[in-house]
Amino acid sequence: MSRPTRRIAVLGGTGFVGTALVSRLATAGHELRVLTRDPSNGRSFAVLPTVRMLQTDVHDESALRTAFTDCDTVVNLVGILNEKGFSGAGFTRAHAELTRKTVAAAAASGVSRLLHMSALGAAVDGPSFYLQSKGVAEGHVRAAPGSIAWTIFRPSVIFGAGDSFMNRFAGLLRLSRGVIPLARAGARFAPIWVDDVVTAFSYALEDRLPEAAMGHTALPGGSSIGQSYDLCGPEVFTLAELVQLAGEMSGTRARVFPLPDAAAKLQARLMDFVPGKPFSTDNYRSLTVDNVCRDPGCERLGIRPASLRAVGPRYLAR
Repeated sequence: MSRPTRRIAVLGGTGFVGTALVSRLATAGHELRVLTRDPSNGRSFAVLPTVRMLQTDVHDESALRTAFTDCDTVVNLVGILNEKGFSGAGFTRAHAELTRKTVAAAAASGVSRLLHMSALGAAVDGPSFYLQSKGVAEGHVRAAPGSIAWTIFRPSVIFGAGDSFMNRFAGLLRLSRGVIPLARAGARFAPIWVDDVVTAFSYALEDRLPEAAMGHTALPGGSSIGQSYDLCGPEVFTLAELVQLAGEMSGTRARVFPLPDAAAKLQARLMDFVPGKPFSTDNYRSLTVDNVCRDPGCERLGIRPASLRAVGPRYLAR
């Protein structure tokens, strides 16, 4: 028996994870509305007949209500790693306020399902504006009316073709001939492949939690509704090890020079004023807590995550 087609509104659908998720869901036959300020960002979806680009100011709650009309599901993938300025207002707007508006608009439009992208370490008392605003956003999701069945995902750093993490380090190493002074070199991560993150979303969307490869049911009752999932890959790396791995996979030998905290803070303050903020004081603060899973979210979902060592060479090699 075939599963019913869903009408899904996606916020952040033209980003790294969004592009992979929209493609997966469209291939599965679902109808998707990708909300974006600039529809030209969705050119890659032109070959997908069930995907419609909808020009929308996602920060306008009335525009969200209109966009959500007749949709049964909303997926919020919006996230920023840095803001203009230094007050935290940009993070609050992009994460907390947008999520509050999304939940309210979804409730007003009769949406019954909400999948929300958070971040590992999100907490209202986190060390950075990024983690604090993500924590506030989670609170808005958990406080959603009972008519909305929600699921939250909290991934570690996500890797894959087109990522802004391993690719960035590979590019920096080529430009610097392999030499890189590194802040918080001992910070730990458990990188997860973008395809595994997309699988987590698609399983939750269908509430299809298969028996895990290790031989037990992912969740009692088999439902992802009202659940939060930490998503991590099978390996834990320090930041220095990830930089070295990016160099190894891309063909540039990395020479990492870990910076003491005083120098790292100074580096972050200086980079605050570099266009695009490749590194910032807020990034530094986020790095003061390890980005590894305490909850085996992939195992609970029945996903055996892929290894960075196995996938990375496919897209980082020159």
